[in-house]
Amino acid sequence: MRRHHVIIALTGAGILALTGCGSDSDAPTSDKASTSTVPSARPSADPSAARPDSGLPPSPAPAQRATYLAALNKIDPEIVNGQDDKAVSRGLDQCQSMKGEKDPAKRVAGANQRFIGPNHPDGFGPVKSALIVAATQANLCPTY
Repeated sequence: MRRHHVIIALTGAGILALTGCGSDSDAPTSDKASTSTVPSARPSADPSAARPDSGLPPSPAPAQRATYLAALNKIDPEIVNGQDDKAVSRGLDQCQSMKGEKDPAKRVAGANQRFIGPNHPDGFGPVKSALIVAATQANLCPTY
């Protein structure tokens, strides 16, 4: 029975994710659409201007990016593993999830799921994940 509930929940999450796709003409007309937490405004021509609405901070400046990557490499070089863009993208995603989540344990758990490596397919563990959260917050989204 529990498996059935998980499948229903995952299916529902997938459907919700798909409802954000398409044009405005595809938007549902029910009252539930008005209670959505997704911003209804269209993004402006400048992609970084739309990022705060999504919870994503702006892309880091080159020096900020270098400092962030150096901090991750100091924790464990496998976190970046030569894939700088991927590490920054994961960091920005981590910021987005941290904006709405203030519980430190949940932030660390999220980082442990998000930041993985070839020798750490299940994450880097709670200690390194806590350091990843600190490095991410300090360098990419200090106000989160």
